Amino acid sequence: MDEGLTPTGDAKLDEAVRQWLQYDRNPKTAAMVQDLVKEGEVEALRKYFSSRMEFGTAGLRAAMGPGISCMNDLTIIQTTQGFCCYLEQSLANLKERGVVIGYDARAHPPSGGSSKRFASLAAAVFISRGVPVHLFSDITPTPFVPFTVSHLGLCAGIMVTASHNPKQDNGYKVYWENGAQIVSPHDAGISKAIEENLKPWPESWNTEGALKSPLLKDPYQDIFTQYFKAIQKHCHHREINKTSEVKIVHTSVHGVGHTFVQSAFKAFDLHPPYAVKEQKDPDPEFPTVKYPNPEEGKGVLTLSFALAEKEGASVVFANDPDADRLAVAERQESGQWRVFSGNELGALLGWWIFHCWKEQNPEVAAVKNVYMLSSTVSSKILRAIALKGSFHFEETLTGFKWMGNRAKDLLDQGKTVLFAFEEAIGYMCCNSVLDKDGVSAAAIAGEMVSYLASKNKSLSQQLTTIFEEYGYHISKNSYFICHDQDVIRSLFERLRNFGGKRDSYPSDCGRFSISAVRDLTTGYDSNQPDKKAVLPTSSSSQMITFTFSNGGVATMRTSGTEPKIKYYTELCAAPGNSDVAHLKKELDDLVEVIVENFFEPAKNKLQPKPE
Repeated sequence: MDEGLTPTGDAKLDEAVRQWLQYDRNPKTAAMVQDLVKEGEVEALRKYFSSRMEFGTAGLRAAMGPGISCMNDLTIIQTTQGFCCYLEQSLANLKERGVVIGYDARAHPPSGGSSKRFASLAAAVFISRGVPVHLFSDITPTPFVPFTVSHLGLCAGIMVTASHNPKQDNGYKVYWENGAQIVSPHDAGISKAIEENLKPWPESWNTEGALKSPLLKDPYQDIFTQYFKAIQKHCHHREINKTSEVKIVHTSVHGVGHTFVQSAFKAFDLHPPYAVKEQKDPDPEFPTVKYPNPEEGKGVLTLSFALAEKEGASVVFANDPDADRLAVAERQESGQWRVFSGNELGALLGWWIFHCWKEQNPEVAAVKNVYMLSSTVSSKILRAIALKGSFHFEETLTGFKWMGNRAKDLLDQGKTVLFAFEEAIGYMCCNSVLDKDGVSAAAIAGEMVSYLASKNKSLSQQLTTIFEEYGYHISKNSYFICHDQDVIRSLFERLRNFGGKRDSYPSDCGRFSISAVRDLTTGYDSNQPDKKAVLPTSSSSQMITFTFSNGGVATMRTSGTEPKIKYYTELCAAPGNSDVAHLKKELDDLVEVIVENFFEPAKNKLQPKPE
């Protein structure tokens, strides 16, 4: 440690700080750490240095700031050095094929960090090893990175984004050569390689040199053109689009989406959506919203509703800041706005995409090769549509990494993957991108709205038609905030050893009897003959699903990127059972007893989802 800087008295912490100050060349983060040492701020130093950000299958996600627990210049260099070494070990032709790097518009002036800066440092690391880098010259939506990996046949992709997280956060999302997000064991392999390459290589800080290197290419124009060409194969009603009177408002919530959604509408010959002026340009401060997450519902959409009222628009589309997700709202006859849940929009898009496919492929046998996917915590509505439509439906673990990789496996076997979705407003409508994509979803949803309007139907009316044909699927999802890992662990352990009996799960919850339990943390599934779960299990995250005798399903799980315990519940009724009020009441009662008996929010001091 520098002369004159007082050690903290904690040898491990002192060593971490000393190494940091030796390696860090960012004057802002270095000064922040030096000040904390001088002022003897041991607790603050512990916060920044006690543990390194964990590199998981979702890559990294953390606050921007100094130290090994935050996103900053040095941790980006260290992460990229590890990733580069892992790629060198795994893929022999890395230096021929190269990688792509994209970024959003996030920035954190106090620490000098920004997505663009982090992307240039990552590029410098790869170029220092002779690896060609396709670095976007401007911000792009996240789906452009997996699209580029597949389109150019690259070894990997990196997207610097924290998606819809709070403004101080950033992230580092990684795609493998197949165009899908990484899955195990790549995460562990990369993590190990990061630990083995903590000292910055001589040229890792040299962003200026990297930007002049012949190994650096800018794919922006080519990918922009090719992406919008690729999504046009999903445009089936161009004539209706051209003449449609429907007015749609779009917000990109201070993120990257504006330019790209305008272009997507143009590619489909849809009238350009009305852009929410205050939110259309990228702004890392997200000044008009508390959380830049359209999933949080009406609060994020206030300005959109105001513009829609002014322009006489009946539908609102919203992307999250990196434009990989899509929310949709519709004005009801009462004048109120209805924000569709991720499951409801999944039902509408699933119905629409299969409807369009059938029009193009009338021969009966073709359907045998058709697949749709959704995550295990999403609505089972696609299963009902698949059953009646005679195509295949598969469920995967939560997260698009699983759906993207499974879709790639199916495509490689010559199958057709029409659609995949998750309840967190993530939709893969176009298999040129093996991840969720809010840009192509916006264009396809825009065409669906125009088509329905030509039949004098609203989205809400069409959703009722779907439920009447395939059975009502009513869901209710929410979460509690909990920062204490011990509380989370004991909450789930209590469910596994219920009533004090070891390895014994609850057999009922309030008046509702439980017919099956699946625990994807331990690998137990009471429904399987050998009691072993079919889906992959992971001991590092918590996830238990209860099936109830009344047809209800409830999953409790921890989030991989946020301090939340989430719950997902759904009641599926048989086609013809249209007493919606009764079904909703039954689900509300079920959720109430699950919260009371399984979460025990008062005892566990859990914060409810902010309204």
